Amino acid sequence: MRKKELKLVITFHTTADAMAMEQYCRGQNLPGRLIPVPKEITASCGLAWCAPPEYKDYYKTKMHEAHLQAEGAYVCMV
Repeated sequence: MRKKELKLVITFHTTADAMAMEQYCRGQNLPGRLIPVPKEITASCGLAWCAPPEYKDYYKTKMHEAHLQAEGAYVCMV
């Protein structure tokens, strides 16, 4: 089992949005991975993008540039 760490968790409205985020981030070599939405967070889609918390503003800018829309962004223990 992984040790819980403070992470940025970005949620999405749909699974397609989450998968588009994964494809974009892989293509740009951005850190992170898809995870199930933590039970502490409510989201429309069951998947979320997890990344280091210091990237919060960076991801916001990159998602805007790529026309990707998040449902929410949280910094929490995952």
